[in-house]
Amino acid sequence: MATPELRHLRYLLAVTEHGSFTRAAEHLHISQPTLSQQLRQLERMAGAQLLDRSGRTVRPTDAGAVYVEHARRALRELAAAERALADVHDLSRGRLRLGVTPTFTAYLVGPVLATLHDRHPGLALTVTETAQQHIEAALLSDDLDAGIGFTGGPVASGIAVEPLYTERLGLVVRAGAHEERLAVDQLAERELALLSDDFATRSWIDDYFAAHGVAARIAVEADSALALIEMVRAGGLATLLPDVVTHRRPELASVQLVPPPPARTAALLRREGGYVSAAAAAFLGLLRAHVTEHGWPPGS
Repeated sequence: MATPELRHLRYLLAVTEHGSFTRAAEHLHISQPTLSQQLRQLERMAGAQLLDRSGRTVRPTDAGAVYVEHARRALRELAAAERALADVHDLSRGRLRLGVTPTFTAYLVGPVLATLHDRHPGLALTVTETAQQHIEAALLSDDLDAGIGFTGGPVASGIAVEPLYTERLGLVVRAGAHEERLAVDQLAERELALLSDDFATRSWIDDYFAAHGVAARIAVEADSALALIEMVRAGGLATLLPDVVTHRRPELASVQLVPPPPARTAALLRREGGYVSAAAAAFLGLLRAHVTEHGWPPGS
């Protein structure tokens, strides 16, 4: 059997993902007849029909689904091999792709990445702030090198989870004449700005409110912890975020809620068996050192 070329695999994945020869051809910047001819050629080499063209949407056949799975894995491993060859261990160049859930951008990721950049200015750093399930999917597809999320919920198969430290939520308010402690039922009197319900932190907060019968007055929802902090800083709103976000922010204060929300464990997320670049290894070392330096309680 003839051996397919990389373009055949990329063309097959494009049609599978777009469900259409027309849209796949536009995405690949080639003509539709060329794309169709190349995939017919791939099917002849494979000795099986890989695509069902009979419906409005082009779908893999049973044989095609198996072939697509292996093609995707082969391209992912090839990309990892290319990064490994390009990896420079003195960190004069390289790339780190990090995914984080929103709260970590407010107090953890910035200082660690700033230190990494100061030590290795040649590195290209990309940070994606999104929900944990999207981070896990991106890790599995090799679109991220590492992620930061939480333990305790369902984790996708193939994701390695390393507990980092224990985190507790507090009521974050503008600094001034505010009590140091607040009974949870008094939260019903406050206007709150909270993360949207796409994120694990919001589910954590909603469960806490429900457990104590609190009907929260939610004035604003946002998909960024930093946006919430700016709203609290500028006006009379309050938010629930990790209490450490007030460190080095004298304009903010953290009010301890009574009873406190349950603690949760921050975790490092990686693809099991995935290649660890020199840039990723340097970041992981700095991340663990940062946690140790601040004396945050160990996770479990």
